[in-house]
Amino acid sequence: MKPWETLESAQVPGVGDVALARRGDEFVLRVRGQTLMSSRMHGSEEALAEAGCADLVSRGTGRVLVGGLGFGYTTRAVLDRVGPGVRVTVAELLPVVVAWNKGPWLAPLAGAPLEDARVTVVEGDVGALMAKSPTAFDVILLDVDNGPTALTQPGNRGLYGPNGLARAAQALRSGGTLGVWSAGPSPEFERRLEKAGFTVQVLQPHAHGNKGPRHTLFIAKRRR
Repeated sequence: MKPWETLESAQVPGVGDVALARRGDEFVLRVRGQTLMSSRMHGSEEALAEAGCADLVSRGTGRVLVGGLGFGYTTRAVLDRVGPGVRVTVAELLPVVVAWNKGPWLAPLAGAPLEDARVTVVEGDVGALMAKSPTAFDVILLDVDNGPTALTQPGNRGLYGPNGLARAAQALRSGGTLGVWSAGPSPEFERRLEKAGFTVQVLQPHAHGNKGPRHTLFIAKRRR
């Protein structure tokens, strides 16, 4: 088996070492040596976009916030499903991840979604963006860290707590959708969503097509 090759790495204040590595045609993103994502497993990200944006497909207009750029698969899936009048804001905390997605290694993976004219990239915390964007979005898709169940960055915990969910509800228009990607199930998080004013559907798609591990999606509708 071929060894992993580190393509690029950076020291990010408050995070530590962030590295992009490749083996064959597979890319992984590592934070402090821990694999955060792989280009081989993105079926659940695409399912998040499909379920979260279902109400926008027939409308042709609207605003979507994607929290967490990753390798661009969620953003690409949103763009492929919504009309030309929909605008997509992508919030990514790590500037180096944005730079890698614009570069020769990662841009081709998801068809260069950041080059789409409908996309605006905000380098910063998605929670802070939601806090200053009341009733701005029809859909918010959160794929930050490993979701509410397996955080690699303790600072992300607040995004999935009561205050974070209140910010998400505030940033959504009435009847809007909050979609949350998670590495695993969490009945506690489901109850937290309901207390925050959402009705919740839980999906468990495979990570890669019809195989691989199952991830958990919380598709939460803001009550009118």
